[in-house]
Amino acid sequence: MQGQRSKSGIPIRFLGEYLTEEIVIMENPAGLCCPLCGVRACTFEPNTKKSPSFCPMKEESEQLAAIEQTYLEDEDLRKLACESARTESAGYCRNTRIQEIMDFAHRIGATRLGIAHCVGLMEEAKVAREIFLANGFEVEAICCKVGSIDKEKVGLKDEEKVSPGCFEALCNPVAQATLLASAGTQLNVVIGLCVGHDSLFFMHSRAPATVLVAKDRVLGHNPVAALHTSHSYYRRLKEKQTK
Repeated sequence: MQGQRSKSGIPIRFLGEYLTEEIVIMENPAGLCCPLCGVRACTFEPNTKKSPSFCPMKEESEQLAAIEQTYLEDEDLRKLACESARTESAGYCRNTRIQEIMDFAHRIGATRLGIAHCVGLMEEAKVAREIFLANGFEVEAICCKVGSIDKEKVGLKDEEKVSPGCFEALCNPVAQATLLASAGTQLNVVIGLCVGHDSLFFMHSRAPATVLVAKDRVLGHNPVAALHTSHSYYRRLKEKQTK
């Protein structure tokens, strides 16, 4: 974006989270493409900001209206939405994520928290458990290898393992979700589950679930660093891949 100018000649630049001017899109993109929008009309009062032609608020207005109605009619959904917004406001740029998780838990009346963690982040899970306990929560924590299911038993070949020639236990997020449900957890916290395993956990979690740590073994569990450096160190990520 550096060096680009708007139609009025003013340089387009980032100021915190917001753009000073609309990014001009030369052609209408296909599908849902909110990241290409520089207007962010959705953050303003309805009909006060002109949205781009590809904005889903134009294309999917009926569906969005129906979804809005569900917030008004479904009491459980409305409560989660309201307490999420209150948590955001109360700790905005002040509370760390783990503080926000505890605040949100208090607001929804969750006194028993579940931790679904990677066996490789045992120490981090232990610390999180200690913090939750110190703040008055009951805690149930379960690691990803519970059940010790042989990867080959579900169809993986030996050469597809991390360490071929050795026994490897399958990550078992379905068991994590099931055991936490049996333990009566009211809010589940994910700590470093692998990509895909986290998806399975969310699919099977009976209680609402949130993420404390997103696993990235290369970047110290800070995956956004690859995005921040995609113009330099990780520019290869934007290069067109050839088979």
